Amino acid sequence: MLLLAVDTATPAVTVALHDGTDVVAETSRVDARRHGELLLPAVHQVLADAGLTLDAVTDLVVGVGPGPYTGLRVGLVTAATFGSVLGVPVHGLCTLDGLAYASGIQEPFVVATDARRKEVYWARYDDFRTRVSEPSVDRPADIAEQVAGAPVVGAGAVLYPEAFPDARGPEHQSAAALASLAAERLAAGAEFLAPVPLYLRRPDAQVPKNYKVVTPQ
Repeated sequence: MLLLAVDTATPAVTVALHDGTDVVAETSRVDARRHGELLLPAVHQVLADAGLTLDAVTDLVVGVGPGPYTGLRVGLVTAATFGSVLGVPVHGLCTLDGLAYASGIQEPFVVATDARRKEVYWARYDDFRTRVSEPSVDRPADIAEQVAGAPVVGAGAVLYPEAFPDARGPEHQSAAALASLAAERLAAGAEFLAPVPLYLRRPDAQVPKNYKVVTPQ
């Protein structure tokens, strides 16, 4: 097995290769505005680092979010295109699950990422492999009491320390963690999410109101 993992649901553009036993190459770059520009070079880099070519990939895994509209779609469209060209399966995983897995935390905790608009995407976990709530989007102050006393992993804890005082790493998503989690689930015959975007609200971009309609002559 050679699993290619990509995730662009957060500011991190992250790619990794997993051979079924371990991560063999990985790269991540945090840049919220350049997902489309950075992703394909990152894929080429991990393949070159591993001394492999794209046609060696047998499976793809992609983070399905939740995340902002544009960045999230970059990873999903790229994974779908690779899957179609290579004729290999594309597996979806919740982006928050990758952060949870990377934390290695064995007690109940929360993952929170930046949702913009002064909100966070978040979910509860019993341990680093086990999510016990569906992902949600809320203002940190509105959920501070619900998560009080629990460690909080991810950029949300860093951005809103008054609501999440027990911040834990990692701050950013890692495709290496996503690939390792996917490899475990594939070996166990577990089901995956469909590789479609997990949106929890409408896109930030909106059609302007009261725009002028020009009628062709």
